[in-house]
Amino acid sequence: MTMAAKEQLVLELGHVEAQSEDDFMVCEGNELAFEHVMAFPDWPAPLTLLVGPPKSGKSHLARIWVARAQALVAEPEGVEALAATGGRQPVLIEDADRAGYDEVGLFHLLNQSMRDDRPLLLTAQTPVAEWPYRTNDVKSRARLAAHFSLTAPDDILLSQMFVKLFADRQLSVDPKVISYLVGRMERSSEEVVALVELLDRLSLSRGRAITRTIAAEALNIRSNVR
Repeated sequence: MTMAAKEQLVLELGHVEAQSEDDFMVCEGNELAFEHVMAFPDWPAPLTLLVGPPKSGKSHLARIWVARAQALVAEPEGVEALAATGGRQPVLIEDADRAGYDEVGLFHLLNQSMRDDRPLLLTAQTPVAEWPYRTNDVKSRARLAAHFSLTAPDDILLSQMFVKLFADRQLSVDPKVISYLVGRMERSSEEVVALVELLDRLSLSRGRAITRTIAAEALNIRSNVR
């Protein structure tokens, strides 16, 4: 394989999103939510709500649940139809606090979920009290959900993730390079997974260890695909 072909393979890797169950990094800030998702279908009640800031792992966990539960992913304009159709197929509602869902339709879907024991997972960035709905109907139902809060990883946790994933690949990386990455990366566990994969490929294609120069190149590639 030519060097140009190797470089092309590396650049293509920058588009891969780490969204599988194996890619999810369990930590103190998401452990309870992860355990609840993995316990499906043995949920004590149909409604679950994951709340946390951007890049805290909500969407990643939601996608894991969709795969495990064979769930439908609701569109903002389609919640009324889902409620009217009924049934017990699980449903994911992402960004319940900001995606423009029809308020009446969402209220009907939450009621149908509770009435028919239909598993429904919601995600949101803000607490239920801050959701921008005109009435209290949706919020009163959402308050009945099993609530799990997720927090974004801090510098120490991100560094520990890098150390673990590099060790899994038997890669020796200077702690200063890890600090350089942590200070400049998108702050999420998914991004750690993607960067380690990319750095490994870049290192192999260059035939040398992971240096600050290669780390800078990886960060640049990742910033260009977001």
